[in-house]
Amino acid sequence: MGVAIRAADEGDRELVVRLLDEAFQDDPVSRWVFPDDEYRRTTHHRLMAAFTDIVLTVGRIDLTEDGTACALWMSVPADEHDPENEDGPAQLRAGIDPDNERIELIGRLTNAIHPSGRAHEYLWMIGVAPERQGEGLGTALMTPVLDRCDREGLPAYLEASSARSRKLYERLGFELPDHPLDLPDGPQMWPMWREPRG
Repeated sequence: MGVAIRAADEGDRELVVRLLDEAFQDDPVSRWVFPDDEYRRTTHHRLMAAFTDIVLTVGRIDLTEDGTACALWMSVPADEHDPENEDGPAQLRAGIDPDNERIELIGRLTNAIHPSGRAHEYLWMIGVAPERQGEGLGTALMTPVLDRCDREGLPAYLEASSARSRKLYERLGFELPDHPLDLPDGPQMWPMWREPRG
């Protein structure tokens, strides 16, 4: 499948935010963070905007040329421990939805399970427009990065937020290194690790 992919920049910010908002409206984890349907429709985009801004600043966003899918990547150095990140989840909550404890909680839980000790590529999120899901766009976005990981001997890491996405990641070589993350009174997330292929 020939899919044209380019690096997103600040001029693509609103497109990426809208794409992630639409792609994750019905995601189990998004539904847990924003359980009320109407409130999620009016507030969820602010969380996606915060994620987009972080990755535009310190990572990379790959975007299909037609704007229907994107992947948010961060390169994580070995043994990185950012003390400023200790307050990151609380700052995120304060800036997005101060009364929503789950925004901070999910940040703390995912930070706690994120592997350290080895440099790796971190797929923070991948979003595909709902009408284009199941067409292979996610695989097309991930393959160039995973190929580079294989060439450079780098592992990759992500947290799958649905059983459907977990199956995609398993097909691409990701495995569950330990056990799922059970969100309190909520769904599971699956931390997944991929060793480089020789």
